[in-house]
Amino acid sequence: MKIFREPEELQAWSRERRLAGARIALVPTMGYLHEGHISLIEAAKKRGADEIVVSVFVNPVQFGPNEDYEKYPRDEQADLAKCRDAGATAIFFPTPENMYLPHHSVYIVEEELSKGLCGARRPGHFRGVCTVVAKLFNLAHPVFAVFGQKDYQQAQIIKRMVRDLNFDIEIVVSPIVREPSGLAKSSRNTYLSQEEKEAALAISRALADPVSTAAIAAQLESAGLKVDYVECVDAETLEPREKIAPGTCVLVAAYAGKTRLIDNRVIEA
Repeated sequence: MKIFREPEELQAWSRERRLAGARIALVPTMGYLHEGHISLIEAAKKRGADEIVVSVFVNPVQFGPNEDYEKYPRDEQADLAKCRDAGATAIFFPTPENMYLPHHSVYIVEEELSKGLCGARRPGHFRGVCTVVAKLFNLAHPVFAVFGQKDYQQAQIIKRMVRDLNFDIEIVVSPIVREPSGLAKSSRNTYLSQEEKEAALAISRALADPVSTAAIAAQLESAGLKVDYVECVDAETLEPREKIAPGTCVLVAAYAGKTRLIDNRVIEA
């Protein structure tokens, strides 16, 4: 497995591999890898990628001033081992300094899908996401990139960015991976105490049989969680919908203690 730290090194290698006919897949992550991330690598393998590039970068531009950038969990050696075991062929460990040069002033802003949900609660977050993902696309030259469904709004925004800016890249969205208890896998789960983990199970339980957003919110509050939002939206446009019905997605953000957790369920026909 190749290890890249400088953007120019990854870009030169990936350009050479694309010219040689290789199908490159990109799996963008913030590291501290778990089974959810590994499932994205597995998805890339199943789609016939010749090279699977995993980026590990805690992107400062997508964190707000009072968010957990400094304490976000990091473990480079464990991430290396997990990528190697999962079959990734390259891993990219950039630093903020070599991803964002002095006086950098260009960002990518999506203006429709990012208006609500996490975009409304985390101003500037998706500007940071779109900017770093676009940079990773330019560095890794992927044929396709794999994202997780847990970050549903993010995946839809990236799809829109790719469509509107004519990136010649397919976006693959892989299903949510859950702990045996039902809790959606997240690097931030490490922040939770056992009591908070028990309370957080109310999220997946409420989404298992969603009757209404009000009923879901009541379930979460009765479990001791602080609700940030419970919303039903069109699964593609993210426009609000009054009723939970096929073609919609129900999204939840709630706090267990100080930890903000997100989850969702797409309502199939």
